[in-house]
Amino acid sequence: MRMTFSVAVTGASGYAGGEFLRLALQHPELEIGALTANASAGTTLGEHHPHLRALAPRVIEPTDAARLAEHDVIVLALPHGTSGPIAGQLPDNAIVVDLGADHRLESAADWTTYYGGDHPGTWAYGLPELIRAAGDRQRERLAEARRIAVPGCNVTAVTLGIQPGVAAGIIDPSDLVAVLSVGYSGAGKSLRQNLLASEALSSAAPYAVGGTHRHIPEIGQNLRAAGAGDVRLSFTPVLVPMSRGILATTTARLAPGLKGVDAAELRAAWVDAYCEERFVEVLPEGQWPTTAMVQGSNTALVQVAYDATAGRIVAVSAIDNLVKGTAGGAIQSLNLALGLPEHLGLPVNGVAP
Repeated sequence: MRMTFSVAVTGASGYAGGEFLRLALQHPELEIGALTANASAGTTLGEHHPHLRALAPRVIEPTDAARLAEHDVIVLALPHGTSGPIAGQLPDNAIVVDLGADHRLESAADWTTYYGGDHPGTWAYGLPELIRAAGDRQRERLAEARRIAVPGCNVTAVTLGIQPGVAAGIIDPSDLVAVLSVGYSGAGKSLRQNLLASEALSSAAPYAVGGTHRHIPEIGQNLRAAGAGDVRLSFTPVLVPMSRGILATTTARLAPGLKGVDAAELRAAWVDAYCEERFVEVLPEGQWPTTAMVQGSNTALVQVAYDATAGRIVAVSAIDNLVKGTAGGAIQSLNLALGLPEHLGLPVNGVAP
């Protein structure tokens, strides 16, 4: 006998909330309940997400903790700093999935430095493929979790790209450089001049340069979990004129004592790390990831090479920031918490053109 789980989504009119709903509509065990927001309360979902035809007539309700608590699962698709107060009002028996930043970081000091204010607390981290130095993966910590913090989308891209080298002891994590091409949906729906089409089209624009991006401590946290000691990361995201997708190029020096690395051994470290993963794939030798390959899917594609001239390992990863980077990662983690197959309701195939 099948069991369905009711799901409420707050922040339903935003990109992350809308993408969660798109995937949840295809999930055989999820039943969509209340859709809530603040500024858009009283409007229909179709005014904000006209592509979600099955839910277009639904009226968005004001966000009310008591209404959310009527559901088995509550998804918080809210800006940072706003999930914590609502989460504190929700019952312990409900599964709460935070798509925002409030509950990702383990360090209160990091939260204060990068986000400001009091640390809202740490939840089970929603990246099942995260390698743990003890030899297991993060998915074991998500089984039966009641509170789940979904990673930042850039964090997912960089972590999946470089963590096999950390776990294998091949790279020096104290000298990492990551440059990311990021689609505009990662910036949310806020109306700002730099996000207008007239500003964005035909232009690539760096942002949060010089160590200021809020995903930096989260990446360090993940790599330390995978076995890194001191993590030092130069991180530069660049907005490029596409609606969704992240292409992350991360480079690292070889671990101290290594004078070089055999190409086959290097590749084997990445292939071995992901050979049993359904949603992370190392591409055939010589083929490099593109964002078009993963658009609309929960797949992360990875490739690795060694630049002997520079003495650096180069790892390139591609994800859809709204799927594997946010809503797909949320459902993948939610499946584990509910005791369902991890892959249930999630696409591995993208859309093209």
